[in-house]
Amino acid sequence: MRTLTMKFGGASVGTTTALTQVLSIVLQEHERWDHLLLVVSALDGVTDALIEAAQLAHLSNRRGYRRIVATLRTRHLSLVEQLPLGTSERNALQADIDRLLFDMLDVCQTMADTPGGSSIPAMFDKIIGVGERLAARIVAALLRQNNLRGVAIDATDLIVTDKVFGNASPDMALTRQRITQNLLPMLTRSIIPVVTGFIGATPEGQPTTLGRGGSDYTASILAVSANADEVWMWADVDGMMTADPQEVPEARTIPLLSYDEVAELAYFGARILHARMIGPLREHHIPLWIKNVFKPRETGTLIQDVNLDGAQTLKAVTSISGLGLGAPYSGPLTHISAMIDEAMFSATGSHADVMISAQSSARSLVSFIIPTSAGPEAVRATRTALEKRLQAEVSDTLWTIQFVTIVTTIGANLDELTGLIAGIFQALGGIRILGIAQGPSRCSLSVIIDPKDTERALFQIHDMLINND
Repeated sequence: MRTLTMKFGGASVGTTTALTQVLSIVLQEHERWDHLLLVVSALDGVTDALIEAAQLAHLSNRRGYRRIVATLRTRHLSLVEQLPLGTSERNALQADIDRLLFDMLDVCQTMADTPGGSSIPAMFDKIIGVGERLAARIVAALLRQNNLRGVAIDATDLIVTDKVFGNASPDMALTRQRITQNLLPMLTRSIIPVVTGFIGATPEGQPTTLGRGGSDYTASILAVSANADEVWMWADVDGMMTADPQEVPEARTIPLLSYDEVAELAYFGARILHARMIGPLREHHIPLWIKNVFKPRETGTLIQDVNLDGAQTLKAVTSISGLGLGAPYSGPLTHISAMIDEAMFSATGSHADVMISAQSSARSLVSFIIPTSAGPEAVRATRTALEKRLQAEVSDTLWTIQFVTIVTTIGANLDELTGLIAGIFQALGGIRILGIAQGPSRCSLSVIIDPKDTERALFQIHDMLINND
């Protein structure tokens, strides 16, 4: 029995036009696969609005969060009104939307009444996961209206996580057990589960979230646990690109990538994928397709096990924001690395997974990225946390903090392609390089630069990459 997991991003469910495309895709694939398992994100922009509502509740700004909830209610009900639904289905869906938003308002009220409580992170996750719950119910109702047995499922009943609110990690053994008990029987009964992305719950049932973009991660967790044959991610782009098309308009679609290549791309800034989603798929050899929901006949990008022996092609260039700590110091960096990790975890809920250090006889520079899953304010929040720790330190070493950009070029066997590496550095002519790192994955080369040089670096490396083809 063949099972397909499909994940639909926020742009895929945010309008009637997009939802019509979703329905068409599901109807077509329902005829081709034995089982379908869907994962949905919140409508575009909804998670950001919910984060703002939670922040306003934390500040006891009741008027602010109530205004946001009213706006979200209007948006979702307006979308439902435009969908071709029967009267009973529409009424039930509208009642569901009102109930979810009313419950969320109750959490906001509790937070506003106890702004200094220790349970604030848990309440944040309760609030910001509501967007996926709303979207799942809309998609499931649309499927039922078209004679498919769609059922909205909250991932809080399936994905068991730790208690790192805001960036939780799954307990795969308990999660697989829950999915085997609660989800797989639905598939055998020809039900199409529409599962909320982004959210999970602790063993005690407290809602958690998997970090920004976590719906991708949900899809890979479910695919592995349900023994899916393939995962398809539907977005509003044609696939993985040679660069971010918003930054480099000449970017092209990449037809084929290895798991290692796409993992490096996701970690070092490609926003289309959650960095943690690749690991489970690679371990279980599950192919991943990235497709455009508005161009379903286009091939997209395939990510799978690839024999890259002898490959000599640069695939992509990407960038991500980070922080650099410099000092007139040479010696062990254990202490400063621990401080960076502590500051980043306190500010974002994420650990500093990769640090790039450069040392000479007289100076040291330690740089680290802030993952896109940590949110748009994470860089400044981490810098503030670091500054406080450095001020509290009693030390003769004066560490200074600066914003940096890590620009990463991706290509198989890059560690052997000295000619291409030389070409990358030549493309960076005139740009000051603060540090360099050759990835042990053998498919990435990162350079640390000043943020003001980011656009120039991306354009020049991308031009070299395209011409190298």
